[in-house]
Amino acid sequence: MKLFSALLLGTALSIAACSAPEAKNSDTPKIVKTEAKAAGMVAAANPLATQAGLDILEAGGSAVDAAIAVQAMLGLVEPQSSGLGGGAFMIVYDPDAAKVWAYDGRETAPAAITPELFLDPKTGKPLRYFDGIASGRSTGVPGAVVMLHMAHEDYGKLDWAAPMEPAIETAETGFTVSPRMGGMVERMAGYVLGRDDNARDYFFMEDGTTPIPTGFVRDNQPYAETLRAIQANPRALLEGPIAEAIIAKTQEAPLPGTMTLADMAAYQPMKTEALCTTYRAHTVCGAQPPSSGGIAVQSILGVLENFDMAALGATVQGWHHFAEASFMGYADRDKYVADPAMIEVPTNAMLDKDYLKSRAALIRPDAAIENVTAGNPVAFVRGKDATPDSPGTSHFTIIDKDGLTVSMTTTVESAFGSQRMVGGFMLNNQLTDFSFRILDADGNPIANAPAPGKRPRSSMAPHIVFAPNGELLFTTGSPGGSAIIAYTAKSIVGMIDWGMTPQEAIELPNVIARNGSIKLETKGLEPELTDEPERMGPAAEFGLDEATVAGLEALGHTVRRSKGEISGLHIIYRNADGTLIGGADPRREGTAIAIK
Repeated sequence: MKLFSALLLGTALSIAACSAPEAKNSDTPKIVKTEAKAAGMVAAANPLATQAGLDILEAGGSAVDAAIAVQAMLGLVEPQSSGLGGGAFMIVYDPDAAKVWAYDGRETAPAAITPELFLDPKTGKPLRYFDGIASGRSTGVPGAVVMLHMAHEDYGKLDWAAPMEPAIETAETGFTVSPRMGGMVERMAGYVLGRDDNARDYFFMEDGTTPIPTGFVRDNQPYAETLRAIQANPRALLEGPIAEAIIAKTQEAPLPGTMTLADMAAYQPMKTEALCTTYRAHTVCGAQPPSSGGIAVQSILGVLENFDMAALGATVQGWHHFAEASFMGYADRDKYVADPAMIEVPTNAMLDKDYLKSRAALIRPDAAIENVTAGNPVAFVRGKDATPDSPGTSHFTIIDKDGLTVSMTTTVESAFGSQRMVGGFMLNNQLTDFSFRILDADGNPIANAPAPGKRPRSSMAPHIVFAPNGELLFTTGSPGGSAIIAYTAKSIVGMIDWGMTPQEAIELPNVIARNGSIKLETKGLEPELTDEPERMGPAAEFGLDEATVAGLEALGHTVRRSKGEISGLHIIYRNADGTLIGGADPRREGTAIAIK
């Protein structure tokens, strides 16, 4: 494994394996102007999307222009993960201003919903998992496109319409269905995909029962027409005929929704300063709530900062400490994070260095904590969360020739969203990211309960990391439901603490420690559609070796294999000489390509 001198610059390392490093780390994030010395790079989940982004960069577009091209293409060739009808969080580093911005395109709930949104009206209990997803109730007002337009107003160089041309051309001429898309169509055909007439016509052969296979050439004329409408009007999904079609589709049975044109007209994306904290003198910047990804990733890092992870390494002890910190980070985010416009989110208290040091003091090197619960960074009480998990989503990252940097995570939530299709794109089921319960068993209110106009909590965790001198160092992020948090934290630890290249950090085992057990991935294209984990069997590719598993179990951890906890990490790393190297997760179909 390579040790990058830039990674270790200014970072003192302790000799004692399980004590806090003696580095004189500043608690104040440091971000400076970074001189651009490379022509640019794109890393995305599908080769066609990567190429679309590169084409726009080579045409003189900015990283934000290229992001529009990548998202437009992903919605076509990876509809199971993201699309025009979904939402996103995007982190942008502006090197000229030495600022990092967080753009929020998270969906909002209609004004007419009630807190009982996902409770069965007959029993009063939470709906069954897929009943909630494949319903009209699950769709929120889509925000990804207007969020990108907001960023384009700030940083676009090309005309708004130009970045959509590659996707329009591909939609009209057709593309080859990839193994991942073909595999997901086949799997979902046995669940709910195909109940919707538009989706059935698109994802099935002419007989209406046979899923389109891998290798099938699929065109999408309605998608091209939708993109042309967006070229003419960035709010085309929120007003006019496409908006009316979305509303009509959500109002179909089963479980019709309540979205109206007024809900769509009221929607606005948001821009704030990114959430930035320090980790071993590096500055780590992510999304603000209602994304929990920024808080949770930085909480995990804040706990680990109290241990010498470099000395522990990717060993039983290293993974033990990573797991314990993850249990804590997940427990806190589950309890406290929701839409800050509706609920007080104690972000500063949750990331306070002294608070995280007190959490770290609970970790023992010789035994796992028996029952990790949320801490008490604030005085008020929150209920125990009851939000279901839907692994999915897509992540991409771009740096242009001027150094403008994008790290963006985008989603329609579950595989193929709500299973309903309009204008060649899938509608989201983002509202199932709300808790299905309003109160916990003790009667305490749950922070992430549904409410009118509220944005559901997200796990998306796009990040940009800066070296101790304040210059851009790398970007990272992943799809994967709530496991996004573990995937992203792992990549940061891998590069900063364990001196790995981006690709080596990506290919580390995925260790997801949440709700009392450690889940390990096995190789596959997508998660199986089940909540039931299996006992860890023989070590799988990209998985922990059996000796490490045994060591974790000896410490008291419950280690399980989750069928296909599949990350899709994409990273761009800036070397000390300004050159760029990238990494793409081999568990999916992504590529990372630099302009030469």
